[in-house]
Amino acid sequence: MKHANIKLSEKSRKFLEDLRVYLFSSGKKESEIDDIVEELEVHLIEAEEKGKPVEKIIGRSPKEYMEQLSDEIPADYKTWFQYIVIILFGGFSFTIGYDLMEGTLSYSLLELIGHVVIGVIFIAGVLAAFKYIAGNQLSKWKELTVLFALVLTPTGMYVGLIYLNRAVETPVIHFGITGTIITAIVTAVFIVAVSWWAKAWVLPIILTLLILPESLLGMTPMNQELVLALSTVISFGGIGVYLLIVSKMDKAT
Repeated sequence: MKHANIKLSEKSRKFLEDLRVYLFSSGKKESEIDDIVEELEVHLIEAEEKGKPVEKIIGRSPKEYMEQLSDEIPADYKTWFQYIVIILFGGFSFTIGYDLMEGTLSYSLLELIGHVVIGVIFIAGVLAAFKYIAGNQLSKWKELTVLFALVLTPTGMYVGLIYLNRAVETPVIHFGITGTIITAIVTAVFIVAVSWWAKAWVLPIILTLLILPESLLGMTPMNQELVLALSTVISFGGIGVYLLIVSKMDKAT
């Protein structure tokens, strides 16, 4: 291939990465994004061979180009609905996993509705944040500020939901032993199925690292404060090591 051995400049590569994130965050089909990025990559390589900057190819600022391109591509609502359902159930599986350690499951109507609402807000926030970061030339500190706000907002909402659930009485759904067992099986099947589909075992590994240490340490004679401290260190330390290993494996490939 003519351009196989030619590497893009850092600026052009970042533009293509930002374009991919922007279009994905705008709900566009992944196959169409791949086609557009690959075609544009060829044009950028040809332009750089002639000493032309990115702006000469796209004809406007990167943000304006991304916005125009996004407007021309239809949104893939079907696929994104599937993603949203998977993310919502995936997030709730963490709650179920924790609660299964306590015994039979029971949730108030407010909890169930609250989890769904917070999940939807979080997904919308992730898409908006990634789209904003990709479309604007932000410094690393500004990017970190946006991402920190993204994490802090749902965390605060979950804490608020806990206190609101204590203050406001709504009907409680008791699953019972049979319902709890069925829910546990469905959750396990869902986690394995999603991991198999995504060809990534991040969800079950992180879920195990978050739940198992506290559960096992709770069986020892250690007091609750020490169990909580040690399990937190083991859980987040294990997650950090796992993500580091995955990152190094990705770079190696």
